[in-house]
Amino acid sequence: MSDPSQIVTTAHPGLSAAEVAERVARGEVNDVPVRSSRSTREIVRANVFTRFNAIIGVLFLIILAVGPLQDGLFGFVIIANTAIGILQELRAKKTLDSLAVIGEAKPTVRRDGTPVPLPTGEIVLDDVVELGPGDKCVVDGEVVEAEGLEIDESLLTGEADPVLKKPGDPVMSGSFVVAGGGAFTATKVGREAYAAQLAEEATRFTLVHSELRTGISTILKYVTWLMLPAAIGLVVSQLVVQGHDWREAVRRMVAGIVPMVPEGLVLLTSVAFAIGVIRLGRKQCLVQELPAIEGLARVDVVCLDKTGTLTEGGMDVSELRVLAGAEDRESSVRQVLGALGEADPRPNASLQAIIDAYPDGSGGWRCTEALPFSSARKYSGAALNGPDGESGTWLLGAPDVLLPAGDPALAETDRLNAQGLRVLLLARTARDLDDPRVTEGVRPTALVVLEQRLRSDAAETLRYFAEQNVHAKVISGDNAVSVGAVAAKLALPGAEAPVDARKLPREQDAMATALDRGAVFGRVTPQQKRDMVGALQSRGHTVAMTGDGVNDVLALKDADIGVSMGSGSEATRAVAQIVLLNNSFATLPSVVAEGRRVIGNITRVATLFLTKTVYSVLLAVLVVCTRVSYPFLPRHLTLLSTLTIGVPAFFLALAPNKERARPHFVRRVMRYAIPSGLIAGAATFAAYLLARAHYADAGLAPADTLGAETSAATLTLFLISLWVLAIIARPYTWWRVALVVAMGAGFVVVLVVPWLQRFFALKLIGATMPWTAVAIAAAAGVALELTWRWVSRRFPA
Repeated sequence: MSDPSQIVTTAHPGLSAAEVAERVARGEVNDVPVRSSRSTREIVRANVFTRFNAIIGVLFLIILAVGPLQDGLFGFVIIANTAIGILQELRAKKTLDSLAVIGEAKPTVRRDGTPVPLPTGEIVLDDVVELGPGDKCVVDGEVVEAEGLEIDESLLTGEADPVLKKPGDPVMSGSFVVAGGGAFTATKVGREAYAAQLAEEATRFTLVHSELRTGISTILKYVTWLMLPAAIGLVVSQLVVQGHDWREAVRRMVAGIVPMVPEGLVLLTSVAFAIGVIRLGRKQCLVQELPAIEGLARVDVVCLDKTGTLTEGGMDVSELRVLAGAEDRESSVRQVLGALGEADPRPNASLQAIIDAYPDGSGGWRCTEALPFSSARKYSGAALNGPDGESGTWLLGAPDVLLPAGDPALAETDRLNAQGLRVLLLARTARDLDDPRVTEGVRPTALVVLEQRLRSDAAETLRYFAEQNVHAKVISGDNAVSVGAVAAKLALPGAEAPVDARKLPREQDAMATALDRGAVFGRVTPQQKRDMVGALQSRGHTVAMTGDGVNDVLALKDADIGVSMGSGSEATRAVAQIVLLNNSFATLPSVVAEGRRVIGNITRVATLFLTKTVYSVLLAVLVVCTRVSYPFLPRHLTLLSTLTIGVPAFFLALAPNKERARPHFVRRVMRYAIPSGLIAGAATFAAYLLARAHYADAGLAPADTLGAETSAATLTLFLISLWVLAIIARPYTWWRVALVVAMGAGFVVVLVVPWLQRFFALKLIGATMPWTAVAIAAAAGVALELTWRWVSRRFPA
């Protein structure tokens, strides 16, 4: 039998090299870039032009105008932090883009009569693009060849049923092939194509569905509302009530406003995500949307497609059983199977195993009509003419779909399925392939027994999910008993009670109940996979869906996190947030761990940043109400923020963390930040008032008196902030203890080195007030410990 691909190639040979060059010169090229990351310009703009950089920038310019320069140190910190953020995200972009090139599918395009794989950006107008199962239509076009070509347009139109395409029918970019094959001519390329227009509205890179980003934005919004009245109150208090000159009043106002802004928190979140992308990139994991790292860490149900996930893609024919009563000999059956294999130019894994098992081919059988395999149908077929003039129509597919209940062949099939084997039925039919009732009254001929290859890493990965309280659900189109046997070999809890999805209730709530009870589901249709994801989500589950076949696309798109194998169809890779380029299911624990590291650490350091925000607001309110001088200059709070927040937060944010991600980010952070900030602010203000009373009659010059009061308050606030850091650094490891000690040592250096004393305007006078400050800080530390324990019991996360 001649190769079908050669027949269609001569029918529509495609463009010549000269015609391609002519179209390229006219700009008729599909030049829309596949965006796996933000552009360099967008990264710089996102990191530089932020609301809080604008606020800090204005305050920095004010300090530059009134001086001295050391009170503007916070401005240089922002510049450094922003630069770090840009560099890290550019590094992540490089990783993403290089992985995207590796993972990018290359559609087959006919040039000068020869099919060649090309990057999507090199397709030109009028190119002839070939299609097969799982291929995505990358440009708009018109069908020129079709052999049972069925295209799913649900991602574009919402219509769930595949559309049968014939020559002359249009195809839209963004749709994908579910069955059959063919070719189409490109009629719209570049930004004129339908998918490109959709991409303009929603590009692949996005920061949506991130509880971290949303929570931080909510916090920052409230902080912004507090800043303006606080600034006005401080200026009036310092200028009118205290009688400071306007330069001093402005400096004190800036000192009160700057620490309210948790600017480093936004930056640190971006850096943590970016480094996560780089780490996963080294493991051949392409993260197409950054929050997917966070999302997978929150997942509590992972739905697995058996083929390609628990088992390797390939299969082997272990046995051919000709059924009793069949009129065909085994040699003839082998030839029919060979002919069915030759009839499909793009065989799936099962058919490829048959082709490999019977390499001698069709033995003279010739295909006159073919029905490609479809996940919805669960069978394929062909009309064949034999070498001796015999003809017949054959079906190859799932025995429990092709045969009526109670057929003797089903009992044998069940026994084989129970051993974890996959079974296909070869049967004759008296009806035409296009007859909707083609499966009625089929005559079973033989059972083809296929052995699936288990992934060596699947059992360990399932065990990891079980230990992390993530429920694994195996959802497959194969026979439920067979899927259950495979899952049982991998020690999946619940595998001993597989469920036939055809018996699942359609009502969402009842389906969700059945899904909660079961762990293995067979004979699931593509639409059912989608419904099952929705049912699980309706119960409050965060659902991840893994898959590599075109039948997984709808469920992947609806799941909270879609994970595709790199060898999967182009359609699955396009809708998935995470692509495992090495096709290893064992990479998933790394993604979960990376997400937990990001979420756990950002939650941890957010408490540091927001404690500072709370005590800054409280100090500003107390200063305005009591009509005293603001106790700090900007340089003091810059020093405290650097030693107790900025530097330690960077190390803590990148540390290992296996704590399971939990919801309600804002509530979990604020339950500690608010009491900690109130204790720190109240204790610091108390020390400041005591210092004012102590130094009032000390005979110091006014400037020295204010400096001594400020130094005492600074010492108190530093010790309390260091205590908060020590609490957040738990559980202790050697490097965390060293980090806390190093920050304390840094402050001691500032206090004892003369030029640093002058630079930061810090000088402790006498012994009474400094030791009083230490005592107040110690009392505040005890209060912090008691409060944190009470909060943990009273408001558990």
